[in-house]
Parts: sequence; structure tokens; C-alpha cells
Amino acid sequence: MIICGVELTGSDAVVCLLNLDRGQFTLPECKVRKLSLTKNHTREDLKQFQAAFAELMAKHGVSSVAIKERMPKGKFAGGAISFKLEAAIQLIPDTGLEVRLLPPALIKSTLAANPLPIPFAETGLKVFQETAFTAAYVGHMAK
Repeated sequence: MIICGVELTGSDAVVCLLNLDRGQFTLPECKVRKLSLTKNHTREDLKQFQAAFAELMAKHGVSSVAIKERMPKGKFAGGAISFKLEAAIQLIPDTGLEVRLLPPALIKSTLAANPLPIPFAETGLKVFQETAFTAAYVGHMAK
């Protein structure tokens, strides 16, 4: 079962694919590390982002998406554009894609109960993908 972990930052969706097969985790080959919304943020731009995200998920056989939830207000509040990206992902039509938001408390408690099997540095992923990788891992473990 392939899950896509997502971290939304600014106008980017940083992604990381993680497969769990018979208790073994693997990182499927994926050249795309992030998808970006163009500068204008129009309805058409959002539809293009949504289509590109859906196409990436279909291409890699992703069945579930785990998004690290951002706070709506306070010190660590997410920006307006990232909430648009979240909505675009949640509203992908007719794909059967399960989209879950992972609150920071769930991420923390899941990692405490089920530590990452290998250090992130050994995954071969880019540093900026660490949060997306963690979201994918927690998405698998919290099911």
C-alpha cells in the first residue's frame, strides 16, 4: 500500500511516497519532490495543481494521502495559500484517494509509540522532504 506524505509550505506541496508491503517499508522511485501553485492563485491555477497532484498519485498507484495539519492561527499558523492547496487535494474528484490530516499531537504520539525504523539521513531523500516522509510514515502507522 503506497501512501503519499505531504507538507504544505507557502505555495508548495512537498511530497514523499512510502510503501508498506508485508511489514517492509520501501521508498518508491519518484522524481517529483514537490508540486507548486503558480503565482496568481486563480481558479484555473488551483485546478491545474489539483490535476497535476491527482496525476502523480495515479501514476504511482497511491491509495492514501497523509497531510501534516497546519494550525489555523497562532505562532505556527499556516498561510492562506497552503489551505487552498489542502482543499484542492481533499477535493480531488472520483479517484477513491483517501486524504487524512495528521494533527501534530497524533504525529508526536505515533512516533513515540513507533519510532522511525531508520534515521532519515539514510533514506536518500532530500532534507526538505523530512516532514513529508514523517507524515507518510505516521499515515501508515496510525491506520
